[in-house]
Amino acid sequence: MAKKRVQTKAKRPQLSDAEIPVVGAREPCPCGSGRRYKACHGRAAAHAVTELVQRPFEGLPGECDWVALRELVPAATVELPLKGGLPEGVPSVTLATVLPMAWPALRRDDGSVLLGLQNDTASGDISRDLADTLQQALAAQPGTPVQGRRAPADGPRLQDLLDPEGAFEPVVHSGFEFWVPDAENATPEVAASLERANAAAIPTVKLTGVDAAYWCETPDKNHLRWVMPHPEEQLLDALARLHAAGRSSLGEGTRLVGSFRAHGMTVPVWDLPSGVGAEDVEKPAAEFAERLAAALATDAPLTPDERRARGGLTNRQVTLS
Repeated sequence: MAKKRVQTKAKRPQLSDAEIPVVGAREPCPCGSGRRYKACHGRAAAHAVTELVQRPFEGLPGECDWVALRELVPAATVELPLKGGLPEGVPSVTLATVLPMAWPALRRDDGSVLLGLQNDTASGDISRDLADTLQQALAAQPGTPVQGRRAPADGPRLQDLLDPEGAFEPVVHSGFEFWVPDAENATPEVAASLERANAAAIPTVKLTGVDAAYWCETPDKNHLRWVMPHPEEQLLDALARLHAAGRSSLGEGTRLVGSFRAHGMTVPVWDLPSGVGAEDVEKPAAEFAERLAAALATDAPLTPDERRARGGLTNRQVTLS
């Protein structure tokens, strides 16, 4: 009787994690494990993509304004200084709340770059996604838009590309004419997008006397939305102290109604009468900032009235991101 031949399998080459390419989720994993990619090395990749960075703009100049432009302000631009200066052939890099056709970025004919902030991102780290889009735009041919993609998990973040000493000074616009150098001669596609965007834009003004506070006008009433850098629990305690004492308003007819939570920041919101403009709340906002600073410095336990006020504010808190 012939002996059975022992079957041997050739050893698969072993790849390090860094060498594993990305393939379809249901395809065999390139590492040779025999499992599907999504159940093997794709699991770690998916986790890296979806893991949420709570404060993606932390460490950047103007963190509160980054949050406001991402979530609250319809039309605004900011000049962005890069580490080491601008590359040759790139006269400027400008952050914009929204770009035409919802493009993630645009390299203009003159070589300048527009980077869109209010776009869907592929991962849980907005900073890394924006940095990847910015790098694509800097390398793109003039006159071309840039499409978004999944950024490498080990790619740079905005904190790695932008000058940490540079100023962050938003300019709020009444419309989106900044999209094109000559709006009157825009292509029909861009002109139609511009018209739709302008029709939907809520009139917004940035206050000059305090940081990251934005007045906006709606049909029924106006609002002030103020992005604040203080730790959430400490800020809510301070707001509760002022609210219980009847000192949380910004003048007659105004009312602190709640807050948003966005990208690790808390954004108190006031209702304002429709006749109250941005200039009318400049002084009251500055005075409120002084009252808030005093309340933040208090560490005494909340009184029963203050606890009830805090509960009311917490119940009216809405998470944006």
